[in-house]
Amino acid sequence: MSGLAFDPLLPWPLVGALAVLATLVALWSLWRGLRGWLWRGLAGLAAAAALAGPALETGIRNKLSDIVILLDDRSASQALPGRGAQTDAAVQDLTRALSTLPDTEIRRVTVGDDPDGTLLGTTLTHALAAEPQARVAGVIAVTDGLAHDAAMIPATAPAPVHVLLTGQPADWDRRLVIEEAPAYGLIGKPVTIRLRVEDQGAVPPEVAQTPARLHILLDGKETRVLDLPPGVTLDLPVVPEHAGQNVVSVGFDAPEGVPPELTDRNNAAAVQIQGVRDRLRVLLVSGAPHAGERTWRNLLKSDANVDLIHFTILRPPDKMDGVPVDEMSLIAFPTQELFMERIKDFDLIIFDRDRVRGILMPLYYENIRRYVEEGGAVLVSAGPEMSTVESLNLSPMGPIIPARPTGRVYDEPFLPRLTEEGRRHPVTAGLTGAPADGAPADGSDSHWGRWLRMSQVIPDPRAQVVMTGAQDEPLLILNRVGKGRVALLTSDQVWLWGRSFEGGGPQLELLRRIAHWSMQEPELEEEALLADVTGGLDVTVTRRSMDATAGPVRITHPDGRTEELPLSEAGPGRFTARWTAPGPGLYRLADGDISRVLALGPAAPREFEETVASGAALGPLAEATRGAVLSLSEGIPSLRTVREGRPAHGQGVTGPWIGITPRDAASVSGVTHRPLLPGWAWLALIAGLALAGWLSEGRGRLRRA
Repeated sequence: MSGLAFDPLLPWPLVGALAVLATLVALWSLWRGLRGWLWRGLAGLAAAAALAGPALETGIRNKLSDIVILLDDRSASQALPGRGAQTDAAVQDLTRALSTLPDTEIRRVTVGDDPDGTLLGTTLTHALAAEPQARVAGVIAVTDGLAHDAAMIPATAPAPVHVLLTGQPADWDRRLVIEEAPAYGLIGKPVTIRLRVEDQGAVPPEVAQTPARLHILLDGKETRVLDLPPGVTLDLPVVPEHAGQNVVSVGFDAPEGVPPELTDRNNAAAVQIQGVRDRLRVLLVSGAPHAGERTWRNLLKSDANVDLIHFTILRPPDKMDGVPVDEMSLIAFPTQELFMERIKDFDLIIFDRDRVRGILMPLYYENIRRYVEEGGAVLVSAGPEMSTVESLNLSPMGPIIPARPTGRVYDEPFLPRLTEEGRRHPVTAGLTGAPADGAPADGSDSHWGRWLRMSQVIPDPRAQVVMTGAQDEPLLILNRVGKGRVALLTSDQVWLWGRSFEGGGPQLELLRRIAHWSMQEPELEEEALLADVTGGLDVTVTRRSMDATAGPVRITHPDGRTEELPLSEAGPGRFTARWTAPGPGLYRLADGDISRVLALGPAAPREFEETVASGAALGPLAEATRGAVLSLSEGIPSLRTVREGRPAHGQGVTGPWIGITPRDAASVSGVTHRPLLPGWAWLALIAGLALAGWLSEGRGRLRRA
């Protein structure tokens, strides 16, 4: 590269003034009619030009090599049968061909796995941005064309873009598509998952119209099997059975075809539905007004998710005070409606110091017993009446109460303590300020206050005693009856904790846990297997158990492979372990009869949502740059160089070919500076022009003479 530069001998204003003066003198001579005016003006301008110091600058040009970007797709879908070998062969052949071209560099860029799928567009954009545009001679992408960031693919490029697709023309696949799925659902109420089965690629005729046999599982247990033809949308009703995560997995067996489908990784999908209760309906029956009556009411009313119906019995049938009925403003106890007609509407029934005194007929107690056996929950908070002939144990409901009273009442201060089972049971484990073993009974060395009264009972051998009181007698007893649960608190003094008597205690937390355990909340199950995804594929597995030991947990991978995960004790009744899954998918965790389904990412990762190779995503870019989309199943194309603007692909005698465009880029490493004319040449030019003007003027004078 060359150019004209100036190095003036005088300041530019003086050089400009000389040029203007020379021009004015020439114009004055012309006006006066003097011959030689042109030569004299040119002589003045030549003098000004000489003082400006004109020179030629020439850059020292260094040729730069061309750059070819070789995009090597190594995402998970490229690991499907045959594609890895195709990719290896193409990359090796192209690398060898490019290496033989003079002044050509290869930029090999690898596209790996990403949680968001194959990021071809992002990788290509970054690769182009990292190179000088004037040096890029071509882009060659060896890929299956499945890009999950199509919006990031550039609209054009500075050189031809060629796409070499892996795969075979006979490739086909059948996949499960979840069109719509709810994130939340009411427990016991159906929600709808919309799905379909889709065939892609060269589907064999013998399986094209064969229905897929769907297996629907809820939390790992198969609920139904049905056939669904491909292309038909199905609205699948699912009923969340419990609070928390309900994992619905849907899958079908791999269809039999020749050749077989590309993969069965997309033949299943997992939907996680968070089960929530509409509202908890609780019936609270207080047998008589007492100091702790409002404890239960305040607890339940403080929970916005609880619908509470509370009755306090003020006038038993045997009360005879002579008050006329028409002067009473009390509401009649709707026993028939509550305990016969609507009993199944309640999630929990609480009897607070209730007693048998003719208000509820034996038929009602019998119905309450059946309600529990069929999955209901009853909580009994007993006072001294439990040790009398009016005890609920003597009613038809007695067989489900987890302890039998002896008739003795302890009227003495005592310190509530946790039993060995209580330190493991989720209802009482970890309660704040629990007294340690051997703490004084007077509470002087405990964070809990004492209670003042309790009844002596003999617990059912099948029940769990989690708290004890006076003389180490059972204070809180829990038991399962049929499908339901019953809890018994043998003292009505829990309200003392709420009043901070002797420091109080965790009253609200204890009562909340008892109520929620009775209503079978998963977070309070004694035997449970929990999995908490702490980030990506990292999982914290927790086994809650009443046993002294637990585990190992058996983990079944999406491909059917199993492994065992040993657990370590993290606290009473809690055993944990950290585990990192090898990849996304649907995993099954099991320990004995307890199992859990864990969905890490989608059961079918994005890499396997679509598996048939396609040039649809990169095709517009290849067309815009005069490049080509070719299938490697037809052979690896040869490589040529073509001039910029010419077609960069074609069919030769030996097969297809693709071309790159040499860019002839260069850099300037220095500059040479050479005067336009040497000083003596300027002097000769100026003198010659002045002499020409003098001679011209002299000839004019001779003619006039």
